[in-house]
Amino acid sequence: MPFSIRDASAPVFIAAMTNLEAWLDKALAGGGDGAALVEARLAPDMRPLSAQVQMASDSAKNAVARLTGVAAPSMPDTETTFDELKARCRATVAYIESVEAAAYAGAEDRTVELKFPNGMGYSFTGAAFLTGFALPNFYFHLTTAYAILRANGVALGKPDFLAHLGQPNIVPAT
Repeated sequence: MPFSIRDASAPVFIAAMTNLEAWLDKALAGGGDGAALVEARLAPDMRPLSAQVQMASDSAKNAVARLTGVAAPSMPDTETTFDELKARCRATVAYIESVEAAAYAGAEDRTVELKFPNGMGYSFTGAAFLTGFALPNFYFHLTTAYAILRANGVALGKPDFLAHLGQPNIVPAT
């Protein structure tokens, strides 16, 4: 079976959004000030943690919607607590999981147009959209959320970023 657009998108988004929810759990378990963390940012001109989670969610769900033609659920950016942000992660995963594999048929060649409020935008094939825009944009917001948490003392490391891999599956013989 060939590697598909679905293989390169849905499992990636699901794993990363699941990891993101676990980072939020870890931040809460560490005893940090959740209200302050929700508003924390890396630089004054950057959006806060809440917005980074919202934009990661939007990037994932809207990428799947654009690739498949299956309408993404509306998720107003109203989350102000860790519980609400975690629920947003779960809702994003639930939507992506709900999209049937058959909906991705032909997605690599489907025309995807991104239009900005000023009328400008981009036209891509589905493959170019996923690899050139959707995944980089998603990982920008995901990594920024991770960095905000790290910069504010949350004990996260690379194993948290790659938690979806689980334990190593190659173990040397002793």
